[in-house]
Amino acid sequence: MTDVMSVDEGVRGRLVLLAGGTSAAGRASARALLDAGARVVVIGSDDDRLAAVAAEIPGVDVQRCDLTDPDAVDALRDRVHSALGRVDGILHLVGGWRGGGGLAGQSDEDFAFLLRSLTALRHVTRAFDDDLAASDAGRLAIVSSTSVARPLAGGANYATVKAASETWVRAVGQGYAKRARDAGQEPTSAAVIFRVKSLEGLEEALAASFVALWDDEATAWNDVVIGIDGPV
Repeated sequence: MTDVMSVDEGVRGRLVLLAGGTSAAGRASARALLDAGARVVVIGSDDDRLAAVAAEIPGVDVQRCDLTDPDAVDALRDRVHSALGRVDGILHLVGGWRGGGGLAGQSDEDFAFLLRSLTALRHVTRAFDDDLAASDAGRLAIVSSTSVARPLAGGANYATVKAASETWVRAVGQGYAKRARDAGQEPTSAAVIFRVKSLEGLEEALAASFVALWDDEATAWNDVVIGIDGPV
C-alpha cells in the first residue's frame, strides 16, 4: 500500500461502483478503493474480463451488465441493493475512441459507437440517483477529455459526446444541490468531471484522485472539473 493510499480513507466502508471497470483504469481504481477500505463492485459486459478482474483483485465484487440497456441497469441496481446495500459512489469509465480523417472521417457509425458511453452514463446515473443523492457522502465522477475545451476536426464525434457527458454530469450535480436545498440541508453529494488528454499511464493518478473525493465536503467538489494530467 502506498503512502498516498494509506491516508485517503474517507471512503472507508462506502459502496462504490466502477462502471466499465474492467479496464486498466478500472482495475487501478478498484485496488485503490479497496486499499482505502471501500467496498467495490466492478461492472462490465464481458464475462472473461470480469473473471480476470475477480481473480486479480481479491475482495472485489463483479457484475455483468449491458449498461446501454435500461432494464438491465435497473436489474443491476436491484441486485446490488439486495446483496450489498445502497451505493455511495460511481466512477463511470465506459468509453472508447474513434476518430481521425477530419470532418469527412466523422462517420455516423463511429458516432453511434461513441454515443454508447453517454447512453450508459444516463442509465446508470438515473438508476442510482436516489442512492447517491441520499448518501451522506455520495460521489459521481466521469473521465472526460481535454478535447472538450479544444476540439479538433478529426475528433469532432468524440469531443461532442464527451461534452454532452459533461453536461449530463453537471445537471446531475445540480440535482444533488437542489434536493439538499429543498430539504433545508447542506449538500452531501457531488458530481465531478475528470479531464485527461490521454489516460494511458495515468490510471493510478486517476484512482488516487477519485479516492480523494471523499476527503472533503461535497461542496468542495460538486460541479468541479479536475485535470488529471495538467490544466483543464
